[in-house]
Amino acid sequence: MEVKNIYEGFISVDDALSFKRNDVRENYKEFVNSAAVQLMSLLDFDKHFVRADGTKVYDEDGNEYIDFLGGYGALNVGHNNKEILAEIKKVLGLPNILQASIYNFAGALAKNLALIAPGDLKRTFFANSGAEAVEGALKLAKIASGKSKIIYCQNSFHGKSFGALSVTGREKYQKPFKPLMPETYPIPFGDDKALEDILKMGDMAAFILEPIQGEGGIIVPPKGYLRRVRELCDRYGVYLIIDEIQTGFGRTGYMFASEEEGVVADIMCFAKSIGGGYIPVGGYIAREDIWKRAYGSIDKAFLHTSTFGGNTIACAAGIATLKFILENELHKKAREMGDYFLRRLMDLKAKYPVIKDVRGKGLMIGIEFEEPKGILNALTAGKLSEVSKEYFGSLVAGKLMNDHRIITAYTLNNPNVIRLEPPLTVTYEELDKVINALENIFEKNSSFFSIGIDSGKQVLKSIFKR
Repeated sequence: MEVKNIYEGFISVDDALSFKRNDVRENYKEFVNSAAVQLMSLLDFDKHFVRADGTKVYDEDGNEYIDFLGGYGALNVGHNNKEILAEIKKVLGLPNILQASIYNFAGALAKNLALIAPGDLKRTFFANSGAEAVEGALKLAKIASGKSKIIYCQNSFHGKSFGALSVTGREKYQKPFKPLMPETYPIPFGDDKALEDILKMGDMAAFILEPIQGEGGIIVPPKGYLRRVRELCDRYGVYLIIDEIQTGFGRTGYMFASEEEGVVADIMCFAKSIGGGYIPVGGYIAREDIWKRAYGSIDKAFLHTSTFGGNTIACAAGIATLKFILENELHKKAREMGDYFLRRLMDLKAKYPVIKDVRGKGLMIGIEFEEPKGILNALTAGKLSEVSKEYFGSLVAGKLMNDHRIITAYTLNNPNVIRLEPPLTVTYEELDKVINALENIFEKNSSFFSIGIDSGKQVLKSIFKR
C-alpha cells in the first residue's frame, strides 16, 4: 500500500493569501460545500474579496463594494475596526484558554453586560455563537423551572443546532432531522391570544422569541406585543427568553430591541456583533435568582460549560466592542439613520409595484418583493425554477452586487425579502447610494419579467464561463 505524503499539496497561510478567485472556488467546492459554490456562482456571488475596512470591501480586481449585509448583523462596528483591534492586541500573550483557573476578562465583560442590559439581568454564560447561546438558555429555563415544555414562534430562527432547531419555526430546516427535541410548541408571532391559549396548558418552562424576526423576513410585531407577552409570562409563571442575537447592541436603534417597550427578559441571548467582527462570542445573561436555582450550588456549577466560552481574546474583543458602541452612540445613530432610510425606501414602494413591503427598525430593514411566476425557466431549461419562483429577492440582490457593487442577501425563511443591515458606522451618502441603485434597477426593469431576463443573462454568463 502506498504511504500517503501528508505534506504534498499542503497549503500554508502565505499560499492561501496568494489564491485567486478560481483557486478559492475549487478548494471550497472540493473540500467544503460544492452545492453552495454552485448556488453562489449562479448570480456571480462567489467573488474573491481580499480587503475590508469599515463599510467597504474590495475584490481581487480592486473593485470597491459597500457591505449592506454586515455579516447578518455581526458587523455593527464595521469590518476590521482599528480601535477594537488595538484593544485585542493588548491581551495577546496572556493565557487565552486555561480551564484550571478563573478568567479575568470573562468577569470583566460579564460585569459590563450587567451594566448595560435591561433591568435586573446579571449572570452571564459565555459561548461562541448564537445557536450555542440559545442551547444554553433553553437548558437554563428547563433546569431552573423544573418544567419541560418550550413555546416558540412560527417563522422564527434561533439556530440550526439540535435544541435551537427545535424552536426554529421553519419546516424546511426541521423536517430532515426529526424527531427533534420533544415538547416544543409553535404559535403565530405577534399573537398574544395564541400565547395565552397555550400557556393555559400548564407545565411551560419558557417562551422564546425574537423582538423582531430577522430570518423570518424582518417582521416587526404589533406595538405593545412584547409588553403583553411579558405580562402573560408573569401571570402564568413562565420564563421569557428574548433572542437579541441579531437585534442587540444598537442594531434597531436601542442597545437592545426589547428596550423600546421597556420589556426585561428573564433570559436574554446575545452573539454576533459583540465579537467586534473579529472573534466569535455568544452567550446569555439571566436574572440572578434563575441562575442560582439552576447552577448556584457546587454540585451543579459545571452542568453546562463551553471550552472556548469566555476565553481572554474573545472577552477583550467584547469589552472593546461595547466601549466603541457606547462612546460613539451607535444605537442612537442607527435610530436616526434608520428613520431616514425607511422614509426613502417607502417612497420607492409607493413608486414601484414590484415592492410589496418595506419594514424594520433602526438599521435592520427588509424589502419584500411580490412573488413572480417562473420567469427564468425558458432561459435555463428549468435550471432556475426554484430561484425564479421563490428567490426573486436574490435576483435583485444579484443586480445590486453586479451592477452597483452593493452587497445584500435574502432572509433565510423568506427568500423574497432582501435584508439591509449595514455596519452602524454607515454614512448618509452610502444610504443614498442604495436608494439610487434600487431606483436605477426598477426604472430600467419595470416588471418581474424584465428583471428576470436581465438576471438570467447574468446566470447564463456565469454558467458558461465555468
